[in-house]
Amino acid sequence: MGAVPHDVLDTARGPARVDTDQPSGPPRALLVLGHGAGGSVDAPDLVALRDAAVSAGLLVVRVTQPYRVAGRRAPAPAGHLDEAWSAVLTVLRQRQPGVPLVVGGRSSGARVACRTASATGADGVVALAFPLHPPGRPERSRAEELVTGVPTLVVNGDRDPFGVPEPGPGVRVVVRAGERHDLRGDPIGTAAVTLDWLRQHGWAAV
Repeated sequence: MGAVPHDVLDTARGPARVDTDQPSGPPRALLVLGHGAGGSVDAPDLVALRDAAVSAGLLVVRVTQPYRVAGRRAPAPAGHLDEAWSAVLTVLRQRQPGVPLVVGGRSSGARVACRTASATGADGVVALAFPLHPPGRPERSRAEELVTGVPTLVVNGDRDPFGVPEPGPGVRVVVRAGERHDLRGDPIGTAAVTLDWLRQHGWAAV
């Protein structure tokens, strides 16, 4: 696994940081991951997924949103997040033409990836700890964001106070027993579930 020192890409919402990890050979796919609202790309589930995916031949890029690069914890508005993410993906696709693109992330990052999947030309979406609704507010469902138009994997814990989505057309939902929103209990297991799904679609080596 070859790590490249992080890069900074300019967006209309400020500089975003990208951390890139290269597989040993030509990449089978490009996997781009975003972080949670107040978290970082070093969250245990994202790091475990990175390690598993790189070992299976994917080029993995973890994107830090401009508001986090600037040192803020409160997330930017959804439109700003989507705009910065899309700008980064434009550059990454130019760097890896012709390689299948899988987008994803955890929590807020998963929502951004879902909302922009069609516009960015993604081939698939990985949504870790997708926050179906605010805690205690099931009537404020965000289920429509999972209608991405491409194969989508959701991995949530059964104790997640943000809820667990239902599967639907093109949307596979894996519920992990004993896990909460942070998916810290067994990040390697979460990565393994995700890698199985990536293999099913031909985006990861067996």
